[in-house]
This record gives sequence, C-alpha cells and structure tokens, in this order.
Amino acid sequence: MSSKSQVPSTSRRQFVGMTAATLALSSLTPLSYADENANSIASAAPGDSTAIRAFRVHVPEAPLIELRRRLRATRWPERETVPDDSQGVPLDLIQNLTRHWATDYDWRKCEAKLNALPNFVTEIDGLDIHFIHVRSKHADAMPLIVTHGWPGSILEQLKLIDPLTNPTAHGASASDAFHLVIPSLPGYGFSARTTTTGWGPERTARAWVTLMKRLGYEKFASQGGDLGGIVTNVMATQAPPELLGIHVNFPAAVPPAIQTNIALGGPVPVDLSQDERQAYDQLAVAFKKRRAYVQMMGTRPQTLYGLADSPVGLATWLLDHGDGFGQPAVTVTSAAAGRTTNGYSAEDLTMTDLLDNITLYWLTNTGVSAARFYWELAHLNYLATADISVPAAVSAFPGEVYTAPRSWVSRAYHNLIFYNRPPRGGHFAAWEVPKLLADDIRNGLRPLRT
Repeated sequence: MSSKSQVPSTSRRQFVGMTAATLALSSLTPLSYADENANSIASAAPGDSTAIRAFRVHVPEAPLIELRRRLRATRWPERETVPDDSQGVPLDLIQNLTRHWATDYDWRKCEAKLNALPNFVTEIDGLDIHFIHVRSKHADAMPLIVTHGWPGSILEQLKLIDPLTNPTAHGASASDAFHLVIPSLPGYGFSARTTTTGWGPERTARAWVTLMKRLGYEKFASQGGDLGGIVTNVMATQAPPELLGIHVNFPAAVPPAIQTNIALGGPVPVDLSQDERQAYDQLAVAFKKRRAYVQMMGTRPQTLYGLADSPVGLATWLLDHGDGFGQPAVTVTSAAAGRTTNGYSAEDLTMTDLLDNITLYWLTNTGVSAARFYWELAHLNYLATADISVPAAVSAFPGEVYTAPRSWVSRAYHNLIFYNRPPRGGHFAAWEVPKLLADDIRNGLRPLRT
C-alpha cells in the first residue's frame, strides 16, 4: 500500500488527540438521554469545538419501560383485505414482531455491543457527529469511511467490522486490512438532529472528509449503500484530493432515457441486453409500487409525527422498504416473521437486528429527523448515470432495488476498477450477507493499495 494512504506520524496533533480519546475509555461520557433533549448527546471540550470526545451509550430504564407500555397499548387497525403485502406491512407480521419487542427483546444487549466498540463524537460545521472508529492491528491498513442508509443506522455495519479490520481471522490477507470509521448520518442515531436546512449529501460528504482529516488520515477510501451510496457518489463527484477511491453497492447508473421511459409508461426498449432488461423490470416495479416513502419523506417529512409518538408506527414505516424482490424487502419479511417466507430466507439478518435498529430510532427520537435527509436530497436524481472519474468499485447484488448491469455502470464510473454480481444478497447487504460484501470491498479496493 502506498505510504500516502497510511496513518501519519503520531506526532501530528490531530492523531495524538484521536489516540488520547481512544485510550480514555475509562472516562467515557454517558449518553445524556431524554426525548426532549436527544440532540445533547455529549458535552464539547471547553474552548475546542474540534475535539474528539469519547462517547458511551446508556439509556435509563424509564424510556425502556415506557416503550413496552406503548407497545402493549397499541390500537390496531383491521387486517388488510388482500392475501399478500400489496397494501403494506401485513398485520400478522407486525403483531408478531411487536409481541417479541414487548416481551423478549433486550435493548441492553445492543447497548453492550455498541459500548464494546470505540465510539466518539465531534462537532463538524456546527453539528455533533457520532462515529465508531476501529483501527486494525495491521499497520498498513487502508483508512475507510463506511456510511449507512435509511432505514438503517450504524448497526447495519457492525457485522463488517471484524472481517475488514481483522481479515486474517476471516481467511483473507493482512494486506487487505482497513481502519474503519463508521459515522451516523446527520439526524440519525447518536448524531445531532439538524436545526437548519442544508444537511444533505453534499454537505455530509464534505463533513466526512473533515472527519477523516481530523482523525489524521491524509488519504482514505469511502464505501456505502442506499443513502451511504449516495453520499459516497457525491463525495466522488466532489473528488477531494484525500479520496483514494470508492466502493458502492447502490450505484448511480440508470440512463436518463430509461428513467424517462419508465416514468412515461413507454414500451420496453427492444435493444436491451438480458442484464439491462432485468434492471429495467426491477426499476419499473420500484417506480410504480415501491417509492411512496421516498415521495413522502422527500416532500413532507415534518408531517410524520407518528414516527415520534408510536413505536409500532415507527416500526412499520422502517420495515416497509422494498428491494429487488418485494416490499418489504424479502429478507426483512423473513427476519420479522422468524421463518423463511415467500421462498426467500433472511440470510444473516435476524429479528433482533431489526429490533435493535428500530429501537435505536425510537430511543433517539430520530424518525422525523432521519426522514428529513430525503427532503435535503430531493433535488438530486441519485439513480441517474453519474459522472465519476475517481477509481470506483461497484457491487450489484441480485436483490438490490435494481441490479445495475455492467454496461450501465461503466458509463457512470469512468475509472471502474472492479465490478461484481454476488450470488446472493439484496438492499441490506451489510446485514444480510456481510461476508460477501466484505469480500467485495476487499477485492474492489485492492487496486488502490499499489
């Protein structure tokens, strides 16, 4: 790996500050939790808004008791009038999940899992940003910032941490190691909720560059899916000199003519290859039946008050995100049901994974603030063919919203260093098939190490 992408000498002020914070685990600041004050997640070091502050999660028992009370008090509607999920999240599915949530689910296990990792908060451009920072034991590890999406959180990426930072324990080479930085998007999880407009993908991408430089990384790569893929693509378009390259599993590669044709209900083009026709059919279904949440959050996020008041309302909103096979995503349906449904397994995604994520949204009261990110990106045609020249690696999972064909991808990413179609996995690849995604990240970004 080139020395340009290694961590600078520890004599650098920024890296010393980061190391000191890492070692100060015994003095971690507990999360000051309150629904009405969820923005205040840590106190800044006096006189230094750029300080990297160690962070620890601790939710008092009272909000957990209140959550269970609200779950038990849910007023249910009647059952859907169809035998499938074409009207939304089926009643049986959400009632099964809610019973488990109210009786068997244990948030403390998620809390302990988070606190076993190095968590930090730092202020960037006036906003507190939470992130997990795990350094590999391998000295030549490549710095990599990994961004989650919606309806996910940093919890999506936890299964990637050990395979990427400790590759030798997973059958890979030490030369494939990464130092990982996993931030919470603005308004998500333990990052502060925005109080002004302007925190969309462009500003977030610039904030991530600031974060990596503050941690002492002069060169780094970026990775993401869903919103994380959008932020990563925007960062690549901005092309900061610190960015070595990117890996995305939600590429921006749909030709504008294809989008227009689908929107106008035109006939299927006759000159599409088999892979292009598959992607066209997936997009046609997605645009027609699976985009209501995008329209609502992109235009009227503040109207979604139910996300702050009803845990079941929040859960169904977060669950009802489609993939290339169904809506809700087929792995989500199987995980929520606790069994294989419609012929699709949950892969590595579990009911506990789903409830950890939903509970994080509930306890931090970030349903609406997270939705607002879509309002901030409404001006972007984020699926359309990008114009990216930095080195790019792309994974096209079969169950993604659309499985981007190589012919489309190569037009969007002018320096395509890797393209793969994994055999399994969908929109939530980091949750569903973390080994396959970790393999693709290693293989895809390996050319940047020479």
